Amino acid sequence: MARLDTRCVWRRAREKECLLDHKDDSADVYFVAYGDVRVSIQSASGKELILRVIRAGEYFGELAALDGKPRSAAVHAVTDAVIARMNPATLREVIHHHPDVCDQILAALAGEVRRLAGRVNEFTNLSVRERIHAELLRLARKEASGETRGVISPPPTHAELAARVSTHREAVTRELNSLERAGLLERRRGSIVLLDLAKLAESVAAAQ
Repeated sequence: MARLDTRCVWRRAREKECLLDHKDDSADVYFVAYGDVRVSIQSASGKELILRVIRAGEYFGELAALDGKPRSAAVHAVTDAVIARMNPATLREVIHHHPDVCDQILAALAGEVRRLAGRVNEFTNLSVRERIHAELLRLARKEASGETRGVISPPPTHAELAARVSTHREAVTRELNSLERAGLLERRRGSIVLLDLAKLAESVAAAQ
């Protein structure tokens, strides 16, 4: 790790800074040491679809590093971040010389294919309401083992949640208000609490 550290270029990124653009022809892989970054694509009309958020300890840009093709999505800093950039030759060297690293990258790529297949299934078979429920469930963490409630903290803005499920902010606002009236959601300072994870999960599963 110490040897690889010296073969990376380190930099700080500011909140909202564009780190990679869609169709960029660079091929480096990036490691997030601090902060969060967001991977997204944009339609011809300018509508953003958030694919995932990458947090400290994770990486991005490996597809271009492995196949040399243009970037398939854009990456922006969600918060101030510290990023390490590694050239593709070094990444390949690490993969070829360390089988455990190779296995972990293969597993991560397989997991990403499965995750994206799940998203395609949701966009094909779920209504906007159900897609919002599915995304809330993904973002929530249980307050304790065996707990039926989940907490989302910090909560995403309505615009961000809309960009995650390919809808508009007003639809998210209506649905969150509806869940609150139904006693399934509670807003707290700095968080959203899902009061019945099982019931939300059942509504999503029934539609698939």
